[in-house]
Amino acid sequence: MELLRPSHPPVTMATDGCSGFSPAASSQDGFHLNSPVAADVFRGDKVYVAVGKSVEKAVSLFHWTFRRFRGREICILHVHQPSPLIPTLLGKLPATQANPDVVSAYRREEKDQMNKLLLDYMSLCSRSKVNASFVTTENEQVCKGIMDLINEYGVQKLVMGAVPETWMKVTKNSSKSSYAAKNAPPFCQIWFVNKGKLLYTKEPSESYDVMPPSIHQDSNTLRSQSLHYPGMERGLQQVYHCPRSRSISPHRSLVKTSSDSGCSSSTEHEEEALLYKQLEEVNMEAEASRNEAFQEFLKRKRLEAQASEAISKVKAYESAYSQELELRKAAEETLNGARREHEQLLERKEMAAKELRKAMRNIAILENQVQEANRRREESTQELKLIQTSITTLKIEKQTIQRQRFEAAKWLDRWKIREPAGSISCTDESTVARPPEFSYLDLETATCGFSESFKIGYEMYGSSVYKGEMSNRTVVIKKLHPDNLEAQSEFQQEVRVVGKLDHKHILRLIGTCHEAYALVYEYMPGSLESYLSNKSNSFSWKTRIRIISEIANTLLFLHTSRPEEIIHGNLTPKNILLDSELSCKLCNFRFSPLVNEETFRCRSFRLYEEGSGPFSFTDPVVLQTGNLTAKSDIYSFGMIILWLLTGNQSHGLSNEVRKAVSSSKLTSILDASAGEWPSFVVKRLADLGLRCCESNTRDRPVVSPVLVKELEQLSVLEDRRIPPFFLCPILKEIMYDPQLAADGFTYEGEALCGWFKNGRETSPMTNLKLSHLDLTPNHSLRVAIQDWLCNP
Repeated sequence: MELLRPSHPPVTMATDGCSGFSPAASSQDGFHLNSPVAADVFRGDKVYVAVGKSVEKAVSLFHWTFRRFRGREICILHVHQPSPLIPTLLGKLPATQANPDVVSAYRREEKDQMNKLLLDYMSLCSRSKVNASFVTTENEQVCKGIMDLINEYGVQKLVMGAVPETWMKVTKNSSKSSYAAKNAPPFCQIWFVNKGKLLYTKEPSESYDVMPPSIHQDSNTLRSQSLHYPGMERGLQQVYHCPRSRSISPHRSLVKTSSDSGCSSSTEHEEEALLYKQLEEVNMEAEASRNEAFQEFLKRKRLEAQASEAISKVKAYESAYSQELELRKAAEETLNGARREHEQLLERKEMAAKELRKAMRNIAILENQVQEANRRREESTQELKLIQTSITTLKIEKQTIQRQRFEAAKWLDRWKIREPAGSISCTDESTVARPPEFSYLDLETATCGFSESFKIGYEMYGSSVYKGEMSNRTVVIKKLHPDNLEAQSEFQQEVRVVGKLDHKHILRLIGTCHEAYALVYEYMPGSLESYLSNKSNSFSWKTRIRIISEIANTLLFLHTSRPEEIIHGNLTPKNILLDSELSCKLCNFRFSPLVNEETFRCRSFRLYEEGSGPFSFTDPVVLQTGNLTAKSDIYSFGMIILWLLTGNQSHGLSNEVRKAVSSSKLTSILDASAGEWPSFVVKRLADLGLRCCESNTRDRPVVSPVLVKELEQLSVLEDRRIPPFFLCPILKEIMYDPQLAADGFTYEGEALCGWFKNGRETSPMTNLKLSHLDLTPNHSLRVAIQDWLCNP
């Protein structure tokens, strides 16, 4: 390998006549490196600059080149290095493993980035007013790509970047500058620049001329090639194939003449001048021939590259044509197969059409048979209905006969003991229609002998609850223990009171059985507690309000009953049953005469009242005193309202709701499964529930017809058009507590107090300062709102 010499200013040699030839020129055919003719012939006009992907690093390289080669044309030399890894959704993959479409798209993106980079370099040259062009190639190794471009384009002058190290270290490492210094052609001169400063220069090899190897040959080699330039060969022969003595004879003759005589004749001077002139002409012809041969060489190289490219295209076209023929043959075979399949499908279609017509005929026959069977079934159904009606009539007659027999036996017993008739007329029970009486055998038949599989629960005082089938309907049979005195009293009381209750939201008593101390009720699918405990069931807020209004309607019916009010005494979600349309019915009454002081002190009664969990719907006053009143039902009703509102059964629910109302965070504790509650409805229900749960019974409200109507209208409030003067200007909701302010407008009292608490003293409507902050209740508007809510 040749050693690199540090850069130094070029040596300028004085040329006079043929002094540019060295004495050794006669010993070889070719040029000498130090001859001015050779330097001029091989000094190209273009200066090539090798650049990479960083425009910032190339700026200093370009500036140095512009200063060093002022006025020269610049050719940008760039090697595109395709990335071996392709970014995909699974990460970076090798190009051989990635999807070909993804690889081609990424290669196009790399080409676009390279073109943009070259445009930036061209723009830099344009701003510096320098004529510039560029050549590119693609190679996986940048250093080898640079060498390929140097050999392809015959680069004689190259400027490229280098690391700031001494030339001895550069030759030892594997950088691009080291590779270029080692493998650059002998005719290429390379300047290595770093940060605008020249580090070192790789001069052309002393053993070769400056011309590229393909042109730097002796005259015999030039004559043997296919390049035929007669003038060029003649110039080379005249200059470089002259005898040795003739090559140096001018010098010697001049010296001898000067040394011998000190003067020369005019004839000798003229001959020498003519000889010098001929020599200069020969040199000029040789220079022109060499330049022309070099250009022809470059042209031949380009033509060879184009020819190889055309050959590769022809091969590609031939390969594509052969592939197209194969594809055409495959397509023809596929088409023939498709035609055969089509013919087979047509045959199958004809067979299927025949089978379809046959099936249609069978369907028509079957339809006629089905119609005949339906007609017979309807006739049988009508006959069965007549039979069932007859059976029901017979059962009713049987029950009537049994009731009459029971009454006759009772009258007979009274007549035997000669009971006064006045004691019977003191009550109105004789005028009240008693429920039908069932026999013990009827109940056994309905429950398969009171089987455990028919048992669905237990009640107080040891009573058992069964599910049975009587008269083609599902019933619930509550069988009390006959040896329990409390059960007997409850049986008599329940028959006397519940038997005469006729309300759509009270579970209807169907009949009784004195033999088994059993009560027969209509069957309901489930209770309110079981429905809400099941996460798959979701009650909307409208359904919950409707259930609350139905409970209030039932309590109003019970508490206003005459001659005496009826107290439920056991109002819990478990005792509120729901039908298939989610309409509620109350059951399992507990009557105040049954809860005496002795019963209250019983431990089993208190455990039954308090329940097993921390949440209780029982009035705390009842747990303390044992006295059942109408206000006890009101407390349970309030707890049910809060439970339906929040879906929470934690201990201290009323206190939790009261804190949420005082801190205006009521929406945070609502049951989200009920949907989006209207704010006015939430406030009204929360206020009613908290009032019903007051610890002092005198502070609890009374269920009135106005309250029941208001609750009934809450569920349909959203569908009604609200008068605009019923809405609070601040909250845009129906006012529950309308208050008149100093500006003459009516606001919700709570909203206006919050307005004043924030330090405002202006009107929310006019934004003017109020004369005073006193509020006056607007009773007339409140009455109008209540009337509108109660009367749809």
